[in-house]
Amino acid sequence: VVSVRAGKAIDDVEVVSSRAGSSIDQVEAVSERATEVVGRTTGVVDAAEAQVARLLALLDSLEPSLTKLQPTLQALADTTHPDEVASLVRLVDHLPELTSRVENDVLPVMTTLGSVAPDVHELLSVSRELNEMLAKLPGLGRIKRRIEAQQGEDDAEGEARD
Repeated sequence: VVSVRAGKAIDDVEVVSSRAGSSIDQVEAVSERATEVVGRTTGVVDAAEAQVARLLALLDSLEPSLTKLQPTLQALADTTHPDEVASLVRLVDHLPELTSRVENDVLPVMTTLGSVAPDVHELLSVSRELNEMLAKLPGLGRIKRRIEAQQGEDDAEGEARD
């Protein structure tokens, strides 16, 4: 009876030993995979640390400017409508053409304005002299009064329409 029990105990020990061996094999496989994951995780952590260092340097350099601009940016965000932003984008899109036209068309005309003023003054003086000469011609006084009366009526009609 003792030998039967001893045989059964030995069989049970062999089953437990077999299961333990299988469990050890599984633990070794899990340990190997865990080692691989830890190795990959170390690489990810190292890369993340490098990126965090870059971002911190960038943030440190931008922080003073952003702190100064914060009230302005807040006011801009509070008061700007999306339609206004769209209009501003369209304006920026047209800036190259506007700049070109100002440089090529407007500025050259403005440089000649200094010489135009004396010419206009001289033209006004000649016009006054011509008006004085015409006033001295016989019969032109009546024509002048009639034209002035007609202009007065035209002005009165224009004001009435407004």
